[in-house]
Amino acid sequence: MTEESSSAPRKAKKTSLTAQRRSARGFALQALYQWHMAGQPVNEIEAQFRIDNDMSGTDVKLFREILQGVTHSKSDLDEAFQPFLDRGLHELDPVELAVLRIGSFELINRPEVPYRVAINESVDLAKIFGATDSHRYVNGILDKLAQRVRMVEIRGARGK
Repeated sequence: MTEESSSAPRKAKKTSLTAQRRSARGFALQALYQWHMAGQPVNEIEAQFRIDNDMSGTDVKLFREILQGVTHSKSDLDEAFQPFLDRGLHELDPVELAVLRIGSFELINRPEVPYRVAINESVDLAKIFGATDSHRYVNGILDKLAQRVRMVEIRGARGK
């Protein structure tokens, strides 16, 4: 390699849209956990996250949409997946609860996101942040919810 080529500035690698969205969900999970545990106003948490974290590779719009959407529709989201729980809502691990709320929010309010993507992304969050087998629990709950709220999409996918 010549000296000239080694000193040439490298192009910054652009983060894929999928990776940006995954990052947004990860930050949203952490922010929702903080909101749940500390009871801090969501706007303060959002501002803190934007200041304290490098969000250059993050879909910040999606981060905000999930954070604001989940906190504003918490009761409706909880009501949507609660029938599929095998224990009380208050008995859920706070990480599992946040993941279930994110997955439910995406299944119910983001129809442009395929149901499988919404479930898989939530399962991945549970694998990274949750307890050992929480991803299996999250998968089962969200799969049942998807059958209720995305029935047409699921039937269409099976019919192919």
